[in-house]
Amino acid sequence: MSLPYLLPATSEFIQRAPRMLIGGDWVEAADGQTMPLHNPATGEVLCVVPRATPDDVDRAVLAARQAFDDSAWSRTRPRERQNLLWKLADLMQRDAELLAQLECLNNGKSAAVAQLMDVQLAIDFLRYMAGWATKIEGSSVEVSLPLMPDDQFHSFIRREAVGVVGAIVAWNFPLLLACWKLGPALATGCTVVLKPADETPLTALKLAELVLEAGYPEGVFNVVTGTGITAGSALTHNPLVDKLTFTGSTAVGKQIGKIAMDSMTRVTLELGGKSPTIVMADADLKTAAAGAASAIFFNQGQVCCAGSRLYVQRRHFDNVVADISDIANAMKLGNGLDPSVEMGPLISARQQERVYNYIEMGRESGATIACGGEQFGPGFFVKPTVIVDVDQKHSLVQEEIFGPVLVAIPFDDEADALRMANDSPYGLGASIWSNDLAAVHRMIPRIKSGSVWVNCHSALDPALPFGGYKMSGVGREMGYAAIEHYTELKSVLIKL
Repeated sequence: MSLPYLLPATSEFIQRAPRMLIGGDWVEAADGQTMPLHNPATGEVLCVVPRATPDDVDRAVLAARQAFDDSAWSRTRPRERQNLLWKLADLMQRDAELLAQLECLNNGKSAAVAQLMDVQLAIDFLRYMAGWATKIEGSSVEVSLPLMPDDQFHSFIRREAVGVVGAIVAWNFPLLLACWKLGPALATGCTVVLKPADETPLTALKLAELVLEAGYPEGVFNVVTGTGITAGSALTHNPLVDKLTFTGSTAVGKQIGKIAMDSMTRVTLELGGKSPTIVMADADLKTAAAGAASAIFFNQGQVCCAGSRLYVQRRHFDNVVADISDIANAMKLGNGLDPSVEMGPLISARQQERVYNYIEMGRESGATIACGGEQFGPGFFVKPTVIVDVDQKHSLVQEEIFGPVLVAIPFDDEADALRMANDSPYGLGASIWSNDLAAVHRMIPRIKSGSVWVNCHSALDPALPFGGYKMSGVGREMGYAAIEHYTELKSVLIKL
C-alpha cells in the first residue's frame, strides 16, 4: 500500500529548519553550527537544527532565571498556571496529528500509535498537572519551643517553586518525556530549559511554539538543541540551575547525579531498566504470551521499562516461547507512516549495531535464537527476537539492550522466580501474570522495582508515580510525587 501523505504543516515545519527558543526568540547557534537529523526508516537526512554552544545554553538559563525572578511569571497565581496548562494541552490536541507525524519522522515509531499513545498521554498528563497547580498546599504547625515557654508563636510550612529547571530527555519518547518535565515545572511556577535528545528535537521545538501560542511569558520555556557532550554538559554545570531532571541511560545519569551533588543542585533521574515479566503456571497463557510480546516489542523495545526478561514456570515454558515467537514472526515491519506497520526501525545506525551485537553475543555463547535475530535496511531495522538457553548471569540477562530482544528463562517455583527477577542491577518495572491473588500479593512486596503490573505491563497513568529502585534512578515522575520534586519546603516561625 502507498504511504499516506504528510500534513502540509508537517512538511512546512521540517523544511524551514526549526531554530532554538531562547528567551522568546527563535535563534541559530551562536557560531552558526548545525547538526543533521535522520529519518530512521530510510537513513536519509530529514533536516538540520542548531548545534548549541555553551554560550547558547548559558543565555537560555539566564533567560529562565530572569523569568523566574523578575517577570510577571513569578507573580502568576495558581489559577492562571492551571489555565495556561489547559490551554497548552488544548493546542496539543489541535495539533495531535502533526506532533505524531513529527515523532514518526524523527524517531521512527508508528505515527498512528504515537497519536493514540505518546501525544494523547502527554496531553492527559498536562491536564492532570494543571489540576495540581491550585492544590499545592503548606500546613500550619503548633510548635513547643521549651526554651521560650512564655512566648506565643505562629508557625507554618510553605511549599515553593524550586526555581530554574534544567531538563534533559531521551530519544525514545521525545514529546512525552518533555511533558513529564514541563507539566510539574509549569504547575508549580518554575521555569525550564529543555535539552532534547541529540537525535529527536523536533517535537520539543514544536512544543515550544505551542507554549508561546498558549501565552506563556518569554523565558519561561526555552529549548536548546545540540549534543549531550556540549549542550547537555553546559546545562548540568550551570550554577543558575536550581534543579536537574534527566531521563536516559544509567551511565549518563550517574554522571549528572555526581555533578548535581557537587553543587547541591536538586536532581531527579529516571534511568535504565531490565524489567522481568513473570508468567505463573495458573496464568491465562495465551493472554500472557501476547502481553509479554507487547511488553518487549512495543516501541521497538526502546522502552526503559520494557519487559526484556521473561520468566515462565518450567512446564509451560516451551509453549509460551512458541506463542511469543509466532507473534514476533507475524509482525509487519516498515515505515511508521504506514498505519498497518506494527514495528518501526530503531533510532539510529549506532543503536541498530548495538542491539545486533548483543544478538551475535548470544549466538557466540551458545544461546538459541528462537525467532528473529536479523537486521536489515534501508533504515535501522532489527527483527523482533526471542533468545533462550541463556544463563541468568549472562550479559544478555543483566544488561539493558534497548531493542526488540527478549531473553526467556524457565523457573521452578515462586521463590525461584523472585530470586531471578531481583537478580539485576535495575529495578524500574516488573509484571506478574497470574490469577492467584494470594500468590500475587505475596510476590508484590518482594519484587524490587518502582512499578509492579499484574496481568499487564508498562501501563502508565498520570496519577501513579513512576521511577525505579537501584540503578534505575532517583526520584519519581508523575503523580503528586512530581510536585514534591519541583518544590522546596520553607518553615516559617513568627514570634507574636
